[in-house]
Amino acid sequence: MTLMDCVFCKIVAGELPSYKVYEDEKVLAFLDINPVNPGHTLLIPKEHYETTLDTPDQLLQAMAAAMKKIAPAVMRAVKADAWNLGVNNGAAAGQIVMHTHWHIIPRFARDEHRLWRGEPYAEGEAARVAWHITDNIKA
Repeated sequence: MTLMDCVFCKIVAGELPSYKVYEDEKVLAFLDINPVNPGHTLLIPKEHYETTLDTPDQLLQAMAAAMKKIAPAVMRAVKADAWNLGVNNGAAAGQIVMHTHWHIIPRFARDEHRLWRGEPYAEGEAARVAWHITDNIKA
């Protein structure tokens, strides 16, 4: 996908419609067109970056500040019991639009949506994985 094809860039430019719920000089938030629950909101940087790791720290800080305003407003608006912050980085993780975005998903006590199911590590596996992660952070 080229920058010219990016759906979110087209929304930022006003070339595609959206249901905007928040906007400042750095970020934009709008309703997801395929919501998990009513009020499911996408928060994006106005500049194009493919994943969270590509996005500059200052912009991620702006997104975090906006998220802290938006999430409580979403919860109040739809009378949610809780909310999830979802971030998919890369196609294998479920990212469909290759433009950094965070999902603010209102949750309800009885909505029955499950994000994933975990399985415990095999004997000794957690220590091995933790060592490899720590080693790669140092690299």
